[in-house]
Amino acid sequence: MSSRKRRILTTSALPYANGSIHLGHLLEHIQTDIWVRFQRLRGHTCFSVCADDAHGTPVMLKAQELGITPEEMVAQTRQEHHQDLLDFYVNYDNYYVTHSPENKALCELIYKRLDENGYISKRSINQLFDPEKQMFLPDRFVKGTCPKCGAEDQNGDSCDVCGATYSPTELKNPKSVVSGAEPIMKESEHYFFDLPQFESMLKEWINTGAIQKEMANKFNEWFEQGLQQWDISRDAPYFGFEIPGAPNKFFYVWVDAPVGYMASFKNYCDANGLDHELYWQTGNDTELYHFIGKDISYFHCLFWPAMLEGAGFRKPTKVNIHGFVTVNGAKMSKSRGTFIKARTYLQHLNPEYLRYYYASKLNDSVTDIDLNLPDLAQKVNADLVGKVVNIASRCAGFITKKFDGKLSNNIEDKALIKQFQEAEDDIAWYFESRQYNKAIRDIMALADKANQYIDAAAPWVTIKDESKQQYTHDVCSMGIHLFRILMIYLTPVLPKLSEQAQAFLNDEFSWDAAKDLKLGHEINKFKAMMSRVEIDKIDAMIEASKENLKETKSQVANVASDKGQLAEDPISDTISFEDFAKVDLRVVKIVNAEAVEKADKLIRLELDLGGETRQVFAGIKSAYDPSTLIGKHTVMVANLAPRKMRFGVSEGMVLAAGPGGSDLYILNPDDGAQPGMRVK
Repeated sequence: MSSRKRRILTTSALPYANGSIHLGHLLEHIQTDIWVRFQRLRGHTCFSVCADDAHGTPVMLKAQELGITPEEMVAQTRQEHHQDLLDFYVNYDNYYVTHSPENKALCELIYKRLDENGYISKRSINQLFDPEKQMFLPDRFVKGTCPKCGAEDQNGDSCDVCGATYSPTELKNPKSVVSGAEPIMKESEHYFFDLPQFESMLKEWINTGAIQKEMANKFNEWFEQGLQQWDISRDAPYFGFEIPGAPNKFFYVWVDAPVGYMASFKNYCDANGLDHELYWQTGNDTELYHFIGKDISYFHCLFWPAMLEGAGFRKPTKVNIHGFVTVNGAKMSKSRGTFIKARTYLQHLNPEYLRYYYASKLNDSVTDIDLNLPDLAQKVNADLVGKVVNIASRCAGFITKKFDGKLSNNIEDKALIKQFQEAEDDIAWYFESRQYNKAIRDIMALADKANQYIDAAAPWVTIKDESKQQYTHDVCSMGIHLFRILMIYLTPVLPKLSEQAQAFLNDEFSWDAAKDLKLGHEINKFKAMMSRVEIDKIDAMIEASKENLKETKSQVANVASDKGQLAEDPISDTISFEDFAKVDLRVVKIVNAEAVEKADKLIRLELDLGGETRQVFAGIKSAYDPSTLIGKHTVMVANLAPRKMRFGVSEGMVLAAGPGGSDLYILNPDDGAQPGMRVK
């Protein structure tokens, strides 16, 4: 890798200021922090900033519910978020907030430049308006019947049943999530950013390695559909920055959120006498990296670089996109106790357990990461406690008690030391390219070799032989050298454990320090560095995370956001056994199955209910070829009221289970089941 000293600015996506940080958020912050610590360990100048994303309708409404101002709520939430991150050893140079004078000034500057350069237009549009709350409703604050398939209780922008996307004004029987009132249509003048003017630039930028290839392919599909002008304004009441020269019109939260990266860094630079503009100017050798989740890639890879280009600022060097977090193979669930807040985790487990586990899973792709809690316990216990720390604990006592706490002046196995040192190039490249899982794999393979070396040398045996004292000293010193190199490589992932190792070794790490050996060096007395993960603590954490299954309307409203929704698995109100007993489950035979034209997920099934034929539309198209279903038996809810859909009437529901996509399985009754039989 190049020895040139680099100047780097990194950011993580901004946590939203209307809820606590959970383990899903932490994946990204830990991924960013590992990369930043690696760059600093290499001797590069690497700044890292973040902030709380303060604006938008959800923050405004939640503050009203709490009886405080949005500013007060944001200040409290920001303090909570920042402390959570610090306690996971995520150490930003500046953790700020988007509701700041710096962000306001930068938003107005960018808007002014875009307007002067001809990229802003305005026109009147029709929007849904809550007559009780006297406010226009963002997409996610409207629910109703899907205009495509007729499914009820769907969001204002997309249908979970058929996958269709649409405008909230197209919903049938719309209701306001805020008040429950029926919205009315109202005209309003809005401001638009002319994204299509940047299509050529965006195509070129996206396909030059600025984002992962798999995401570049996805964006090319969006280009084929055609870019649209972007509505960058929201009507009062709205918590945000007012657009200059447009009374009661506010910048949409996704305008000022990414500008918040610039503002947080400017706040830091102003306080520390640094040149903020150097990292945002075009044509210099500074580097800019964003770490984000795939759910917000559209904003960061289309709108944001276009805004920067239009306003005369540099575009990101790279946008590093990661997948979602599942827990124990499923979406985070409040009822199962796997919707785990950062603070709840910290009350039960060492934060470095999670840092190490995420590092062992993270790569440079956008695939989802599964946090398997039993696997976390096994991996930490086996790798960190049983392998790495164990090397030091096996050798340090002999050095302290028998050899005056000083390492030998000899290297007992030069070939093995060389192998550890030469691994540096590959491990460094894996950290640089965000393939942390490969770095951890190689480090643990070295740890195995170190333990095998100590096992073969058996210093606990040779220490008893007076003629082998020098050999024992050399072997134990060798173990300490190997432990030291491993801990240098693990420093970006495990900063606290590294601090303990440096104190024990009487040393200060840099990445290049792995090339040096501490011959004759005095070390300190070894102290226990990391304890094993106890399963009962994981169980206690899960229990502490379980919440009351009954969600109030206000809780549901708080989850909704004009920036999207958390990928959680909330449970609706409970029902009585008597209510459940009313569900009539029957065995049916699939006599015909065909794909529904112009529906992404639906298959039309003709079902034999034992002399009666029913038609059911089922959202299982992603998992089944319709022709393979004909002749099979399954289970349906036979007494579900018929529902009129755009494609016809659905006269029941077939039962299926699974995480979704191709992993979706219709229920398959035992052999011998006949159409019409009741399932009990």
